[in-house]
This record gives sequence, C-alpha cells and structure tokens, in this order.
Amino acid sequence: MDPKALGYLAAGIGAGITVIGAGIGIGKLAAAAMEASGRQPEAAGQVRTSMIIAAALIEGATFFGLAICIILAFK
Repeated sequence: MDPKALGYLAAGIGAGITVIGAGIGIGKLAAAAMEASGRQPEAAGQVRTSMIIAAALIEGATFFGLAICIILAFK
C-alpha cells in the first residue's frame, strides 16, 4: 500500500476517534448537567453556564485534534 494512502487512512481514523471522543464527553457532560438541574432547580442557571463553558473547551480540543489529522494527511 502506498505510504500516502496510509497517511490518509490514519488521518481518517484519527479524525473519527477524535469526534467519537468529543461526542462521548459532551454527552456525559450534558447528562450530569441535566441531573444537577433536576436535583437543584434553583442552580440551573449556574449549571448551564458551566456546562456551556466545558462544552466549548471540549469542542476546542476536538477541533485541534481534527486540525492535526488534516495537517498530517496532507504532509
């Protein structure tokens, strides 16, 4: 198999793993936030704000991982 084709394959697999990891992380984050809001409705605003910040950090790390995969694919 051509080394360039292996690079594309590895980048595709890396991108897929990155996106799956981010989906699992955001899913767990949202589940915990909904449970916290259900237990203490008066703190729902603070929980929502913290959840949005954490989700943005997860997405930032995901975009970084995807960028690395794209850079490695075209190197």
